[in-house]
Amino acid sequence: MIASAMGNCIEWFDFGVFSAGVMTAIIGTVFFPGGEDGAVLRSFALLAAAFIARPFGGMFFGPLGDRIGRKRVLAMTIILMSGSTFLIGVLPGYGTIGLAAPLVLLAVRLVQGFSAGGEYGGAATMIAEYAPTRRRGFFGSFLELGTLAGFALGAALVFGVHQVLGDEAMHAWGWRIPFLVALPLGLVGLYVRSRIEDTPAFRRMESRGETVRSPLRETLRHHGRMIAMLVAIVLLLNVADYTLLTFMPSYLTDTMKMDATTGQLITIGVELAMMVVIVPLGALSDRVGRRPLLLTAAVGFLVLSWPAFALMQTNDTLAVAAGYAVIGGLLVLILAVIGATFPAMFPTRVRYGAFAIGYNVSTSLFGGTVAVVVGSLIKATGSNSVPAYYLMLAAAIALVPILRLPETAGVPIEEAGEEPARERVPAAA
Repeated sequence: MIASAMGNCIEWFDFGVFSAGVMTAIIGTVFFPGGEDGAVLRSFALLAAAFIARPFGGMFFGPLGDRIGRKRVLAMTIILMSGSTFLIGVLPGYGTIGLAAPLVLLAVRLVQGFSAGGEYGGAATMIAEYAPTRRRGFFGSFLELGTLAGFALGAALVFGVHQVLGDEAMHAWGWRIPFLVALPLGLVGLYVRSRIEDTPAFRRMESRGETVRSPLRETLRHHGRMIAMLVAIVLLLNVADYTLLTFMPSYLTDTMKMDATTGQLITIGVELAMMVVIVPLGALSDRVGRRPLLLTAAVGFLVLSWPAFALMQTNDTLAVAAGYAVIGGLLVLILAVIGATFPAMFPTRVRYGAFAIGYNVSTSLFGGTVAVVVGSLIKATGSNSVPAYYLMLAAAIALVPILRLPETAGVPIEEAGEEPARERVPAAA
């Protein structure tokens, strides 16, 4: 569980650093011409561009993990991700190398996106294939606990460095410090992953000679319908995830004109609260199933997104925090179960690849683009409620596949994704 969650923590540590309120403006001015005008949108555009590489990473690393094992592929992805984040901290800016600065930064972000495309599917698959059948929801929730921990750690580190150094030093050189921390984190994660065996499900499949010679071909030929369902569900996950965790910090400070420190503290506070409840919610899904939590979240986003953003458009700090907490509470219902739900949608022989492809196609189209799309629509329409409408649309789309999703709580992972699955194992008492 630690080996899997560590890579997810590092991936989202990068997002936490990159999208922290003060950091988005700094990146936009350090690496691009044009000064502070439009700096935040330039940073978000760069964030979105990196997602172009994620489906390619999923198509490369996912089937490779189905062929040679989860462990070896995850060792590659964690060092690529942490190394790329570290490199951002040592890159020269526009004032030093001119137009080469944003191009080199884009290249590094593409490498990050490529490696992240193989990371999440493998980490989720590893936890799901190691977890006991009756506690897969409990253990799977630790994957997204890693996500929240990484994001909170990144945001908190930027906040702390900014408070210690002040604006001038932060803009001059202090912004590099959080990126440099990624390398030692990655080395720790690599060490942990090197100490474990591959998953029992993969080793049994390998010993029986059932690994597929061309996992990508089988995945695309026989599992397209389930991949399409995954894409639609992940659409809601990504719109909610990237709205809350990457767009909202700048929304509070730049759009709602909230004090940067207050906005940052609200963000970190909501993330910490989500970390407290995510594991109990994962355990709850072992009792009641995954679909009830997913349906509650989808209906909640459909009904409560607009009221939540209406609260955030007030000048009252408590109301803003309450609105932010509503979105966070609905999102954590999804995060708590996806580590157990998504891997169980596919059979063992193609699980890593099918998950990685579907997840990253959806993430590329609907995740990394959230900040740019929503930010641009707010600017074009003048409506600060655009994020709410976007969330409601995503929820309406995701409701259909959630209602059709097979319930896999209690189904052994080696039978999940196969037809027909055996009778459910009784849920944990």
